[in-house]
Amino acid sequence: MKLPNWAGRAWLRDPLTHFLLAGFLVFAFFQLRGEPVDPASRTIEVTREQQAQLAVQWEQTMQRPPTDAELDLLTEQWIREEVLYREALRLGLDVDDAVIRRRLVQKMDFIAASQAETAVASDADLEAWLKAHPERFSSDPRYTLDQLWFEQESSAQAALAQLRGGADWKQLGERISLPPSLADTNRIALAGQFGQDFAKRLDALEPGTQWQGPVPSGFGYHLVRLTSRSAGKVPPLAEIREAVAADWRANTGKERQEEAYQLLRDAYTIKGLK
Repeated sequence: MKLPNWAGRAWLRDPLTHFLLAGFLVFAFFQLRGEPVDPASRTIEVTREQQAQLAVQWEQTMQRPPTDAELDLLTEQWIREEVLYREALRLGLDVDDAVIRRRLVQKMDFIAASQAETAVASDADLEAWLKAHPERFSSDPRYTLDQLWFEQESSAQAALAQLRGGADWKQLGERISLPPSLADTNRIALAGQFGQDFAKRLDALEPGTQWQGPVPSGFGYHLVRLTSRSAGKVPPLAEIREAVAADWRANTGKERQEEAYQLLRDAYTIKGLK
């Protein structure tokens, strides 16, 4: 088996190592809750911790603690599930079951996602992120664009195909009391005309000469040619650290999940692929 090369690195500070540690902690948590170590065992122990967990789950749902009778019923339901679960394992019903396979994959993805959500960026990471995306944090970014409005998304999609085929944009679009073009317009004015959601979505578009979209707004759907987007005054990191950290975490979580998966995959030897 090929093992990950952790030599020469501060692995205890590595976020990918934290992913593995989180997996271990989740495993340990289920063990403490009473997950069977040996499905062949005919002994089921109901601990006070398990009953307390059942009571907490009931209280979160019903907004009150369970009565003694209700807790007894919850405990009997838990025992029933445990008996049937162990018998299913004894019969091998979990083997080659696509549903169980997907569920276990989802749990592993959940562990990776949890790590991605709780990841902490260094000041250097945040400074780099702020430098790469100043328009997301500037007090007054400015936009120059052309736009076409459509009531239906399908109509916008059809018009986009025409534009990419060389059609004159001034001959397309449906009538609405919105300006077809804006020049060096600040974000406040833009949002005042098209809505905050539309203005926010412009930050995900790449400036250039190509038409993009459809971009939804409170009015319908727009095709947008974002000629330029310039950042206004960007506050120093110390003033907006939490906002930058949240934006970094939200936009790099998938990348860190994939890195965590690759760490696990590298521990396997894959045969049969050419």
